This record gives sequence, structure tokens and C-alpha cells, in this order.
Amino acid sequence: MGSTAARTYLAFHHNAKLYKLSTVVSAIKSFSALEEANKLLFKKGKDDDSKGTEDEFAIVTEKTIFHPQGGGQPSDEGVMTKGDDGVFRVSMVRMDAVNDGQVLHFGRFDSSSANRFQVGDTVEQSIDVDKRLLYSRLHTAGHVLGAAVRHLLEKEIPGFDELKASHAPGNAACEFQGSIEGKWKEPIQQKLDQYIDKAMPVEVDFWDEEDFRKNGLERLIPDRSLTQPGEKFRVVKIVGAEVYPCGGTHVDTTDLCGKTTVKKISRSKGTSRVSYNVD
Repeated sequence: MGSTAARTYLAFHHNAKLYKLSTVVSAIKSFSALEEANKLLFKKGKDDDSKGTEDEFAIVTEKTIFHPQGGGQPSDEGVMTKGDDGVFRVSMVRMDAVNDGQVLHFGRFDSSSANRFQVGDTVEQSIDVDKRLLYSRLHTAGHVLGAAVRHLLEKEIPGFDELKASHAPGNAACEFQGSIEGKWKEPIQQKLDQYIDKAMPVEVDFWDEEDFRKNGLERLIPDRSLTQPGEKFRVVKIVGAEVYPCGGTHVDTTDLCGKTTVKKISRSKGTSRVSYNVD
């Protein structure tokens, strides 16, 4: 069971261009003090075999501009600072596996940080803006690709559906139910280029189940257990193309994705994977 501690307010859900934020520290835990499930989050997020040390901490704040890894989007990186001599470098961000709705910022204090944080301290968060913009471009491009494939092939491929996606640099791809043959690569690219070049607005909204039904999108109604009672679902609208339940960050119009290229279509066990990149 998760704790009843307050959920972290996800400021990026409402303003993805907020790159700095003043917030209050609500919890600090050393690696050894973490619950086993949260230690596992940390270990899985490391590129090497390190298992966590007493120099590494997880910090929870009342609000955050850091997007945690999820929905195919990598986590933000950046720093939290307090005054002139308190610096905490955030290397990865995850949703807490134990305490529902809390965001864990994993990282280390600078060796020169004489002023480590305490619960109740006000700190300033700053994210790596270049990485955020790249992740946003990739995430929007993934949705545009998904829309292009759906509009082309929904009636062409038996059992077609969109499954999942990765929007990580070097590994970006959308997966679909059904076998998409290689002959569709060029038509998909053409449809994708059309949507990118049209500079379609990308809008964030919050819907309840009835909003999905009114728009003929019952198939997209998310699992109610993923939200608090009475809370609406966040959706991202590629205006003129598709709507997606989504907690990620995005660019304002599709042309801001930049040149988006379909790299490859691969097939396995009745599903297809369309990989892509952005220049």
C-alpha cells in the first residue's frame, strides 16, 4: 500500500515551458533508506552496474517541473539549488513505486555543497532545457507518426491498433497491432511530412470519460485507477489529426518537431514497429 503523503504537483502538465520553479522540499532519503521497490527504480535507471551509495539521494518536492520517465519519454535532468552553496544534481526522475503520486528526483549533492537541503527548505529547480526540447520534439513526432499510420492503415490492416511507443533519442519507435509491410514506408513518410509541414497546433486539455465519448474516442478512455477520484485525464490534441491520453511534454505546433524521418518498419509475431528520428 502506498502512503497517504501528498502527491507531487506536476507543473509541467500545465506549462511545459516552465524551465525554472521555486518549490519546497517535502522529503529527502538516502539510497539506503529507500524502500526496495524504489531502490530498484534507481538501479534500473543506471547505465552501469552501480547499486547506489550514501552519496546518492532521492528528493521529493511539493511541485516539480521535472518530467519523470514514463509514457515512452525519458526523464528530465537538471539541478536544484538553495542559495549560493547548496546544489543537488538531478540525474534521473521516476514516479515513486510506493507512495502514490510522488515524484522521486535521484541525484547527488555537489562536493562543494556545504548547504545540504532540509525538509521545508525552499529550493529552485532548473531543468536541462536542450534535453527537454529534444524529448518534446521526439514525443510530438511520435504522436504525429502514430496519427499518420492510423489514418493510412486503420482500414487496410486487419486488427490494426496503436500499442505503445518509445520517444527516446536513438530508440524512437511506435508499435502497432497488425503486419505493416515495407511497401508502406514511403506512403507513411509522405503522410508524416504532410502533418509536420502543416504546422498543426498541439494542444493540452483535460477530459473525463464523457468527453472521450462525445468525440467518438471511447477506445482511448484510460484506466480510471490511474487517476485520483474526480480527476480528469490529460490529453494531447494534434489538431486536425488525432487525440492521445498523454502525460508528456510537447512542442506547440507540429513543424517544430523538425524533419522527422521514418527509419525502418520491422515485424514480429503479428505486431509492427516503425522507428523514426528527428533532425
